[in-house]
Amino acid sequence: MCQEATNTLFFLVRRAPWMRMLAVCGALLGVAPVTRGQEMRLEIIPVVNGERMLLEDWKVPVLGGGEKTQSRVSRMDFLLSGLALQKKDGTWVESRDWFAYLSAGAGKLTAKGSGIPEGEYRGVRFRIGVDEATNKSNPNMYAPDHALNPQVNGLHWGWQGGYIFMALEGRWMNGGKEDGFSYHIANAPQLMTVEIPVEFRGGRPLTVRLDLDMEHVVAGVDFVKDGSSTHSREGDAAAAKVKRNIEKAFRLRSMSHDVYQLPAYTSTPAPLPHGTHAVTPPMTLRFPQVKLPADNPLTEEGVALGRLLFHDKRLSGNGTQSCASCHDQAHAFADARRFSLGAEQQVGKRNAMPLFNLAWQQAFFWDGRAATLREQVLMPIQDKHEMNETMPNVIAKLSADEACRAAFEKAFGSREITAERVAMALEQQLLTLVSQESRFDRAARKVAELTESEKRGLRLFVTEFDPKRGLRGADCFHCHGGTLFMSQPFANNGLVLTEEDTGRMAVTKNEADRGKFKTPSLRNVAVTAPYMHDGRFATLEEVVEHYSSGVKRTNTLDANLAKHPEAGIQLTSQEKADLVAFLKTLTDESFTGAAGSTAER
Repeated sequence: MCQEATNTLFFLVRRAPWMRMLAVCGALLGVAPVTRGQEMRLEIIPVVNGERMLLEDWKVPVLGGGEKTQSRVSRMDFLLSGLALQKKDGTWVESRDWFAYLSAGAGKLTAKGSGIPEGEYRGVRFRIGVDEATNKSNPNMYAPDHALNPQVNGLHWGWQGGYIFMALEGRWMNGGKEDGFSYHIANAPQLMTVEIPVEFRGGRPLTVRLDLDMEHVVAGVDFVKDGSSTHSREGDAAAAKVKRNIEKAFRLRSMSHDVYQLPAYTSTPAPLPHGTHAVTPPMTLRFPQVKLPADNPLTEEGVALGRLLFHDKRLSGNGTQSCASCHDQAHAFADARRFSLGAEQQVGKRNAMPLFNLAWQQAFFWDGRAATLREQVLMPIQDKHEMNETMPNVIAKLSADEACRAAFEKAFGSREITAERVAMALEQQLLTLVSQESRFDRAARKVAELTESEKRGLRLFVTEFDPKRGLRGADCFHCHGGTLFMSQPFANNGLVLTEEDTGRMAVTKNEADRGKFKTPSLRNVAVTAPYMHDGRFATLEEVVEHYSSGVKRTNTLDANLAKHPEAGIQLTSQEKADLVAFLKTLTDESFTGAAGSTAER
């Protein structure tokens, strides 16, 4: 396994959306080059009592003079090497020159490899530390970004020679006062080997998540009797004990044939509220790199509060309607009714849009009148045609509830309930609604197969309609391209509209935006009926027929539709059936609840 990823799919994030789509689909249709392997990611999650460990949190139990006490970890840095995969026959596929530097403080707890050969495997192995030859090598020969460059890892003992394999530092309570501890595990006798049984298939992307049980790391170590520091000198019993503990402290959390993005923010993220725990929803690297709001970092407590508020009917004026009333998980958080009903049973003018992959959206509502998700979530609450309530009333009702105030304190550090905090909690919850596990996705990762009809539909989807050049396709990818199956620009898709139904023009007042609406994602489209902004089409077959023969030509019609013949592209019955068959492969049953709930990392 080499250190540089060569998988074509990972280059896609640097291309235009429709180019990404063409490359992915080419692989599914068997026309893309076959790569030798896929990227592997090894994620290590420090835990205490099954929960993620936060640095500086007094959660790690230790012994001090035979008595149980508490400690907090302020530093946990370590080097990995020698990644290896065990075949079914028990033999090992060894990496060459593979190293990784991980640091809990820097948020670097993911190691990468690539070039996993095809085949069936039953285990993963790696070392914590480096072999003796590497340990005694010249540290100044490594590239500026190499894991073994001392400027990168800060783990080279310049005064003694060699590397610290793991640095574990912090504070502990010693008879009512704080003392420090510093365990530096190093030198050849302390080279650690970790072996994890896990079954997987090679030749495709892979993420293996491991829990590192911090209680086990210090189990049996007495900070008074064994000492609260070690530099791993010869005969150091404390170092040997910690080394044995670390080797047995790893447990498999999960395995997935996909690789995920590391969190990115629009700017330096704000500190987490006291006592909260960071959470990162799994976001595949097959999607474009996304940036999360820096002033509202996602936490377990914030997401939990947002989920409660999403289902709280007190957000409506008469206490009969919650956000979930119009956004049903079974329908990818869309509304199965043509027009959503308000709290007073008022019939609206729009079909409620599905809620998923919102972190990638640049505007909200069919006409884009909300620029941010945080702005959007408060609008339905205050709309007289929807939940018909005021924010002062919402705040008063929630503030009168002791359990609600406690939930806000957990999420934000104080019991104060404000409109901004309501919006921030809902924003956090909605950002975790990531849909990425459809059969199409599994086929792209080579763990599922499309039928011949679905492949024909996919080919139609990504092929232009240009008979003069011998191309007969459905031209879908221009507006629904990329692995998100959507585009950001608003578009006129040729619907017959009333004079009053102006779309984006109602917001911009620009005549050039007449009849333009947000382009929704086609993910989960089979379960989000009815379709279009006004729910006029009840089935996918009706939608396909519209684009085949029903597009109305106007001055603002999207250019990719306007270039088609007056009579439309006139798909055959078989082509329509194949296109619908492909669209159904975009359903994520794990997201809709049909195959369990989506999981957070």
